[in-house]
Parts: sequence; C-alpha cells; structure tokens
Amino acid sequence: MKRNIIAVLLLNFFLLSGVLFAQSEIEELLQDSTFAVADSSFFNADSLIMTETEINAQNSGEAIVEDSPILKMLDSLYRIRYFSDSILTTDSSILNQYGYAANDVPQFADSIYSKRIADLNRETPIDLTYNKHVKSFIELYANRKRELTSRVLGLSYVYYPMFEELLDRYDIPLEMKHLAVVESALNPTAGSHMGAKGLWQFMYGTGKVYDLKVTSLVDDRYDPYKSTEAACQHMLDLHAIYGDWLLVLAAYNSGAGNVNRAIRRAGGTKNYWAIWPFLPRETRGYVPAFIAVNYVMNYATEHNIYPAHPGMVMHGTDTVSVRDVLAFDQLNEMLGISIEDLRFFNPQFKKDIIPATAEKPYILRIPTDFIGAYLNNEEQLYAYTTKEGLKKEKLIEEIKKVSDRSLHIVRSGENLGLIARKYRVSVNQLMAWNNMRSTMIRPGQKLVVYGSGSPMAQAGSKPVMRSASSSTHTVKSGENLGLIAKKYKCTVTDLKEWNSIRGSVIVPGQKLRVYQPAEQTANAVTEGNFLIHTVRNGDTLWDIAREYDGVTVDQIKSLNHLNNASRIKPGQKLKIAQTS
Repeated sequence: MKRNIIAVLLLNFFLLSGVLFAQSEIEELLQDSTFAVADSSFFNADSLIMTETEINAQNSGEAIVEDSPILKMLDSLYRIRYFSDSILTTDSSILNQYGYAANDVPQFADSIYSKRIADLNRETPIDLTYNKHVKSFIELYANRKRELTSRVLGLSYVYYPMFEELLDRYDIPLEMKHLAVVESALNPTAGSHMGAKGLWQFMYGTGKVYDLKVTSLVDDRYDPYKSTEAACQHMLDLHAIYGDWLLVLAAYNSGAGNVNRAIRRAGGTKNYWAIWPFLPRETRGYVPAFIAVNYVMNYATEHNIYPAHPGMVMHGTDTVSVRDVLAFDQLNEMLGISIEDLRFFNPQFKKDIIPATAEKPYILRIPTDFIGAYLNNEEQLYAYTTKEGLKKEKLIEEIKKVSDRSLHIVRSGENLGLIARKYRVSVNQLMAWNNMRSTMIRPGQKLVVYGSGSPMAQAGSKPVMRSASSSTHTVKSGENLGLIAKKYKCTVTDLKEWNSIRGSVIVPGQKLRVYQPAEQTANAVTEGNFLIHTVRNGDTLWDIAREYDGVTVDQIKSLNHLNNASRIKPGQKLKIAQTS
C-alpha cells in the first residue's frame, strides 16, 4: 500500500513538473500504482484473472453486462429532469424510412454488425473490432436500454460539440468523445459509489493531478469544460505510455498499474485483446462497451432509435460571469430562479454558494429567461440580503478566507523570490505561512500561499500605529475589502468595523472611512496643494502610488519631472497630488 501511494505521488510530481522520462521509466513507475480516472475494482490482481471456465461463460456476452457499473450509470439517466415527457413520439401507425413502426426493435445478423464496425474502423486510428463481447453491449444499448440510449443521443447534441472542440485541440481521435457515454451516460451530475464524479468520472486524486480543484465549496470535476480538458490531458499522458488507444481506454478505467500487470502476464504484448483475460472484470467490459457505443451512436436510426429532446438542458440555458460571492438563495429570492435548477445546472457548487472574487470569477449556468434580469441587477444581487442570508454571513466570510488560500507546487528552477513575485507576496510571508526556517525549497514541494485580505496575510506582523483622524477611500472597480486592507496595512475586520459593514460586499464609488498608518501620514506633509512624500529605504514609485488614493505612477513622474531612467533614493522629497 505504501509503495502504491509513493508511486502515485511521484507520478503527480512528474506530470506537474513537466519533466520528460523514457517510456520504460514511466511504465516502471506505474507498475505498482492504481492511478485511474474512473472507479474500478481495486482488488488483488491475482483474484481478477479469469479461469478458462469464466472465459467460456463470458463468451455468451451476458456475464459482462449483468451488474456492470456501465449499466448502473446508464440507468442514472432517469435522474435527469429536463427531457421531454415522451421518449419516442413517433406515431406507432406510421412507418419510418426503414419501414419500422415506432415500437419496432430491429435485429441484425453478425455479418451486418461486423461490416458496419469495419466501416467505422476505416475512419479512425482506434482499433474497432466486432466480437461476442461487443455484441453483448450492442444488445444492451440498442435493445434492452433503447429508451435510455435515446436520452444519450439527445444529450450528445449538448456535449459532443464541446468534446470535439477540445479533442481536436489536443489532436486526439474525435471518437474518444464516446468514452464519456460509457463513463457517465452523459449525465452531468453522475457520481459513483467509489467517489468518481462528473461527465468524465474523475477520482479525487487524478483530478488533482490535472488541476481539477476540489474544496469544501467547489468541485471542478463536475465542471463540463474543465473536466473535459483534464480528460484530454490524461488521455494524452496515457497514450504517451502505451501508443494504443484501446490500452488508453483500459488504463483510463482501471489505472495504468492494472494494465501494466496484465501486459506482463500476457507475455509483454501491448494488445488489448491479448491482455483481456488478465484485466479487472469491469475493464473487460469497458472497451467492448466503448466500441458498442461508437456503433450505436452512428447507426441509431437503423435501430429505430431517435434522440429524445433534452429540453432545457440544450436550448434553455446560458452562462453568466460571477465576480463576487453569490448564494443560490440570493438568485432564487431576487430573480425567482429555482434552486433545484441552479443545483442541477451547476453541480460544482457543493454548498449552493459561488465563492467568486473580481480576480477569480466563476461561470454560472442559469435558464435563458433570467439572463437579462441577472445582467441588469448584478451589483444589486451581490448586495442583496436574503431571508436566509443572515445565517450565511459567517459562512460567506469563511469562503472569502478560503478563496484566498492557494497551494503552489514548486517546479524545477523556481525559488522563493520567483514564487513570491508570482503571487505578489513577500518571501517572509511565504516562509511564515509554511513554517520555513530557510529559503531552501525543492521541486514537488507544496507551499501554502494566502492572498490579500486573508487573516494569515497578517500573521506575525506587529500592530500598526494609525492617524487619529480618518480619511476617505473611494472604491474602484475590481477592488475588494482584501485589496483595500492591504493598501492601508489593516485587516478586513478593521475596515468593516470602521464602516459598520456586516458582509463583504462593496461597490464601485462607495466611500469608506479609513485610518492611515501613522508611518505613512508622518512620512507625508502638506505643502500648498500637494503632499510631500519622503522616500524611504526600499520604496519604489509603484509602492508610493499605492499609498495614496487615486495616485498613479505617471502622475508622480509628471509632478516631479522624472523619466523612465530616473531613480529615486531614500530621503528624496516627492510631490504627491491630493485627490480628496
């Protein structure tokens, strides 16, 4: 078990750091891991090897399908609310172009299946073959579960265009879009008992490797776009190891470790059908299911199956950008959007709260009818207090704090100075947040980084002496309480107390009372219409401009006849325009 954990951690580091290794080295690394996207049977590999009796039993096809997670995921489509009431609406007395009535279930000979799949095979680099195992899943999708397949066809109009766009960008065969049907039946809220989530069924650890963030509030594995991009990256990584798309499918499902063991037991051959008896039971049905889905999605009409209209899922929603913390109950009470709809279309927000900031906006999907109302009332929405809002004030405050916390994984060649500049913090802060005694770091090391406004950003700092008289700060577009607190060297709590603010919502143009740090006010004296700033050791024009509300670097340069080549030095006096 320990070796498995170490192998997964090492793989995470290799993938994140971008280091290239020889194929044999990567295979050796994965040999003892269970690195997988979808859930699988994580049992001892020896217990999963088929006996000759089992292989013969499965030749009938039924043993693969019964009690399969693939079948359970297909059944999960019943949870989707937004299909039209009737699955197949064709009048049963009317024959279609193939001469079938609505309820007819066509049957075909093996030779027809074989020819059609051979035709599909000529159009793809994926090795599509027809055998008894594939036939068993064709029977599942085209006969036994044809109404659910009709729903999958309807959802394909929603998700396949996005899948194809990203697959094309990563130069992956477009047929890999059908993998999501096997994984989730295109159910956007799909989740397995093992913890895999979303359209592409990412497990927690694998999602982290591909930057799918999972916090107490947000789960990116449910985000259709982000998870699709992560799936493309993972497929490319697996193809770099195996060079075979069927083995990529097997490894996507059961993990590279299980596939590597099967390859070794099969004598080293990298052929899916050769290693098939040595794979976990679920994975033996996984690739046949993929080939069957490829077939059925292309020959649905020949099987008298037509797409069920997914209703609102397809045409009735659009996206908006959220730039501040927003709760579903605010949208419900102010605009009238159903909370059930919000949860269905946005399953990534686990607590019905969107922890957005101006610097880190989130995308929200809502019914199209409410788009105009949202855009016209966006600022009021952020400030709106719902009936349940007072109970959530504390939680929203916690969200503000959590959203400021990041985890940085050190890459080769980085040092604390580079990382500090990236996050606009100091080296001392990085060291304090991570309990570091020296500045030595190593590739793969994880560092906690807090943004402005976070309580940790004030850790270890001494109390700041302040002016006895207040001044006014006018909120600019894009500012939040954290940024303003950083400017005046105070805490968010200070700002809220000075201005009797309950929540964290502020709007451009709003006036805030602030008390300047004494060191700042003592450093600037009034002379006519200007303030005179005395340059301190370490000051830059950027630092100085940030100390004074409404002042820019260009204004300081113009007032003091400085050009780009000019340098400032400690003790130098600079004129600062008074803006309030």
